[in-house]
Amino acid sequence: MRPIFIFLLLAGVLILAWVFLARPGKKQESAKQEAITVSKHSAGFNNSIAPVLTGYNKLAENFVNWDSAASAATAKQLFDDFGKVNIEELKKDSSGIYETAVAFMDNARGDAQTIAGEKGIRLQREAFNSLTDNFYQFLNTVKYDGAKLFLQECPMAFDDTKPGLWLSEKEAIRNPYMGLHHPTYGKAMLSCGETKIKLNNTSRE
Repeated sequence: MRPIFIFLLLAGVLILAWVFLARPGKKQESAKQEAITVSKHSAGFNNSIAPVLTGYNKLAENFVNWDSAASAATAKQLFDDFGKVNIEELKKDSSGIYETAVAFMDNARGDAQTIAGEKGIRLQREAFNSLTDNFYQFLNTVKYDGAKLFLQECPMAFDDTKPGLWLSEKEAIRNPYMGLHHPTYGKAMLSCGETKIKLNNTSRE
């Protein structure tokens, strides 16, 4: 009986040790995984960027569909949305990025205006390439943290020799320069391209 008693006593001690030592550790690990990400920008700033991203994505999809009329209309709205970005908030930034950010934003807005005024899809796409570069530079300058973005590139966007850039919220390639109705390739080159830069200031993988 004595060995059985000792065995049961030891088993009880081990169970109590597991309850008091193992379980708190799991709670701490769970709490660490559920840590809340805090943006460096105000909700007002990030909310003012949201419709610009929505309009930009719509514009890229217009180009995927080879729809120059829709591209012009979307770019006109995008021009207006750029003008509503709460950029004055950046004056509070101690790193002095305000002037640089304004320059990139003004350039991107000018590119949107160019697309809105063009009827030929080739010239629209050239302005879209410039818009993408300026918009990316703006987002990178301000360390935008409202969403994870991918800067992607088609190596043969213009005349099969010159590259073109676009931004996407998805890593999968959907090429706005080749699109669905290319006169030479049809839709065969829709997934042509690669991610050049991952812009992620969200603290999320």
